[in-house]
Amino acid sequence: MKNTDVIIIGAGPVGLFAVHQLGIKGLKAVVIDNLDKAGGQCIELYPDKPIYDIPAVPECTGEQLTTRLLEQIKPFKTEFFLNERVDEVYKDKENWVVKTNKDKEFFAPNIIIAGGVGSFEPRKISLKEAEKFEGKSVFYAIKNKEQFKNKKISIFGGGDSALDWALELSKFSKITLIHRRNEFRGGQHTLSKIRKLEKEGKIFIKTPCQIESLENDKELKSITLKYDDGKTEKIHTDVILGFFGLIMKLGPIAEWGLNMDKKTIGVNPKNFETNKKGIFAVGDICSYPGKLKLILSGFHEVALASVECFKRARPNEKYKFEFTTSSKTIQDRLGKK
Repeated sequence: MKNTDVIIIGAGPVGLFAVHQLGIKGLKAVVIDNLDKAGGQCIELYPDKPIYDIPAVPECTGEQLTTRLLEQIKPFKTEFFLNERVDEVYKDKENWVVKTNKDKEFFAPNIIIAGGVGSFEPRKISLKEAEKFEGKSVFYAIKNKEQFKNKKISIFGGGDSALDWALELSKFSKITLIHRRNEFRGGQHTLSKIRKLEKEGKIFIKTPCQIESLENDKELKSITLKYDDGKTEKIHTDVILGFFGLIMKLGPIAEWGLNMDKKTIGVNPKNFETNKKGIFAVGDICSYPGKLKLILSGFHEVALASVECFKRARPNEKYKFEFTTSSKTIQDRLGKK
């Protein structure tokens, strides 16, 4: 059994920043994630997609953000347990025991759940024949946009992901944007840019319609769309990108006796503690009045949760707030000589 001050469940941006906030307070943490790498949704869903709402960082990709956060926490030499799922959580006096699917056990007074939306998988095209092309011609996420250069691409969806990628990939490929409704849910600014490119003949928009079939001869050749009025249209296509949203699965978290609110965990916004003493929830998985699902909100949440973690991990020490700019103790922990 491994003893530590805090067990962090989830290695996304908020979980990584939790390591930093705990580390500058002198607390040790371990991080457990069921993905095979750190980064969470940022790496799994949009490693190449620009992020614009990180303070003091005008633009970065999900991969760049993850790399910078990992660099920031290097001084704390945190252990990561990736490709592991937390299966069991139970109380042992004032502490918590966490067991994973690989039979590892962790013991700590604090748990921070930074699991994003839990386990997630994309909603997929309902056509059976689409399955054999997954990862070859049919994709539900983009990890390397270079592989889509100079292709005829059909993008399905009406939200931000579909619009953003239509805009980005139109720089070097022929894009057809397809949606089952005439109205798009994505950002108005992005949609305006796409409409401009449509007028210039650089993006083609097909609505309201859905995919009816795909034609192939070992490789994907074309797809057939069916419009709401019953008409059909064949489109030559090398690649299908489907952005139909995600199916969220909380998995074992839903069975831990926490105060669940639909698929999120209710918390006290003073310290982001759940109804279980010593278990905290931060990031997209937590809910409270006024909650905004933003990475920067998660950063704020772990800053406050880490204070309560200190009080539980060091009950005989008085917590003293210090600025990183003026505290020699914090600078020593960060390796700043």
